[in-house]
Amino acid sequence: MPTTASASTLRVALVGNPNTGKSTIFSALAGVRQRVGNYPGVTIEKKTGQMRHGGLTLELIDLPGTYSLAPHSPDEMVAVDVLLGRLSGQQAPDVILSIIDASNLERNLFLLSQVLSLGKPTVVALNMVDLARQREIDIDVPLLAERLAVPVIAVQANRQIGLEQLKEALVTTAKESVSSSPTPTQRKGAAENGRENPFPDDFKQLTTELVKTLNEDSNRQLPHFLVERLLLDGDGYLEHALLADAPAGQIKQLHEARQTLADAGTPVTTIEAMARYQWVARTLEGIVQRPEFSKQTASDRIDAVLTHKVWGTLVLVSVMTLLFSSIFVFATPLMGMVDAGVSHLADWVDGLLSPGALRSLLVDGVIGGVGAVLVFLPQILILFLFIAVLEDCGYMARAAFLMDRLMAGVGLSGRSFIPLLSSFACAVPGIMATRVIENRRDRFATILIAPLMSCSARLPVYVILIGAFVPARSYLGGLAGLQGLTLLAMYALGIFTAVLMAWLLKRTLLRGETPPFVMELPGYKLPSGRLVLQRMVERGWGFLRRAGTVIFAVTIVVWALAYYPRAQQQVDQTIAAERMALVKAAGRASPGSPAHAEAADRLARFDDPGQHDHLAVSLHQRYSLLGQAGRWIEPVVRPLGWDWRIGCAAIASFPAREVVMGVLGVIYHLGPELDVSDKTDQNQLQQRLRMARWDDTGRPVYNLPVALSLMVFFALCAQCAATLAVIRRETGSWWWSVFTFTYMTLLAYVGALITYQVGIRL
Repeated sequence: MPTTASASTLRVALVGNPNTGKSTIFSALAGVRQRVGNYPGVTIEKKTGQMRHGGLTLELIDLPGTYSLAPHSPDEMVAVDVLLGRLSGQQAPDVILSIIDASNLERNLFLLSQVLSLGKPTVVALNMVDLARQREIDIDVPLLAERLAVPVIAVQANRQIGLEQLKEALVTTAKESVSSSPTPTQRKGAAENGRENPFPDDFKQLTTELVKTLNEDSNRQLPHFLVERLLLDGDGYLEHALLADAPAGQIKQLHEARQTLADAGTPVTTIEAMARYQWVARTLEGIVQRPEFSKQTASDRIDAVLTHKVWGTLVLVSVMTLLFSSIFVFATPLMGMVDAGVSHLADWVDGLLSPGALRSLLVDGVIGGVGAVLVFLPQILILFLFIAVLEDCGYMARAAFLMDRLMAGVGLSGRSFIPLLSSFACAVPGIMATRVIENRRDRFATILIAPLMSCSARLPVYVILIGAFVPARSYLGGLAGLQGLTLLAMYALGIFTAVLMAWLLKRTLLRGETPPFVMELPGYKLPSGRLVLQRMVERGWGFLRRAGTVIFAVTIVVWALAYYPRAQQQVDQTIAAERMALVKAAGRASPGSPAHAEAADRLARFDDPGQHDHLAVSLHQRYSLLGQAGRWIEPVVRPLGWDWRIGCAAIASFPAREVVMGVLGVIYHLGPELDVSDKTDQNQLQQRLRMARWDDTGRPVYNLPVALSLMVFFALCAQCAATLAVIRRETGSWWWSVFTFTYMTLLAYVGALITYQVGIRL
């Protein structure tokens, strides 16, 4: 049962169609006092904030945008349960704030009629009045408020116009909601307009009978609104959710009631639309004045280009290219600054402490783990800055519209395009961007294939291996090169695999028809700089708070596996044995000969303190738990053409794939500070890879098939703790993270196996 809020803090739930500016109003009212969490007992995300006005604190609840309060999924069910106060530990809202688009009243009042049917105190925010004026739509706001019997406030949220009046109306209505019941005049106005129930009499009678029957069980007390929804439940979702344990007789009566309506010529599939749109027509009669002939507006002329099959696609490609390029161009110097700051901090801590476990933990584990997260923050912020601008100005809806036909071929919709494109920079913001996808199956399918897009962290692996082992051959008079084509093939492999997986997921685990892509194209407007920056900071902080903690913890675990046990005696013995072998080699060679000079040079380099330290680090890693794991899995990775060193690097890179080159640098005595963006370090690592030999046969470890196998593995594998953490956060379950890790690892192994075995035979 809903509980009564205290006199000092009351609750307001925000409801509205998509693209009505609901999130803008929420941000404008709540300011920085916002937080994101889960509803009690379920994994559906909720966004809340606080507003203070007139000595009263209002808790704001931003419900997901929806066109109807007819639940067909857990997400939609939660919204209804919140409004009715049916969630455990969750108070019912004292006031409902319904946001409607002034330029499209007919569509928006359908949802408002359902909201009013709940019988709760309601305030209407008539948003986007500027767009209505541009279209010469005149609305009699006072008369509309009289017809609805609720306060109606005209606002322009992106320009902060009307917000003070809206706050005052919310506070006044909230106070009245806990101090008294609606006045007789309010009740009379609502009843005369059909607010309480716009349905025909036979529907009302059947609903009343069902309320009595279904509530005979004291453990299940359903409000009148939900019983109406059960009667209108066409797909059976609500019946399964609410009446799973109901007696057969009650279920039979429900089905008979639906059949009665169908026999009377008012089937449940049409009765609500007819009743509510008739109510909308009565409500708006004499309130809305439109021009006799609708003239072509600037938005219409812009849409003629931006939604055109050819010109719109060219504009979309240009915009996405700019967005994608900007992430690299603008983020690179900022990422360098973050990386430099982390390195300076690590050097400072390194100088303060003597060598040992504590210094290694702080430098390699704590600072390295935090740095691995922070270095991606500039990409996250820039990406969300561009997305927020494109969303706020109205272009993002056009992009989704253009891509819908292509995405529908694999069972997705146009809303999946932007998240997948974003994942080429980093899968974390790409997955977070799937929140714009309303259909749960489509959203989950997009989340599960987003990590297959080749993100920026894979690029160093491609560059190093292609430069070392792919011949620099040119074709078509130098217009195309084998190395460039190989890099393109790695990106194409991820795209092709993602398309295939989307097709499979939509026919198995996430089976279901692709919902029709119905979207209102919002009017164009200048984005609000304050709100854009607020959304960017909010999402950036969400990335740090959600993903950072998990990848930090995993990095500490990997550090411990790579550091312990400290087999110092074995390391000293191995170093002594290797030095003795070099001394003997120099002694066997004739003095003054090239062989003697080479042996002496190798001995001198071996005795260099820096090289000696690198070798010690490499040997410690070899004898560590991580190194032992690498040797243990060598029989498994040997069919891929890999030795234990590559296996060890692959294991170490599972928390974050970008560390693989640093791990190889340690293994091949180049030190953990290897900078793969530095040309000299690239050349050194490439040379060491070419020189690497198998322990048992002495033949080279790396060749073209091995390099391709390794690249294919990294192109398909889920080596990113931050990505898996965000998948868990966005889906509400670790099961989907485990599933993603498992299917991508299997794909990566099979792909690498086929690549090597076919390549070595060719």
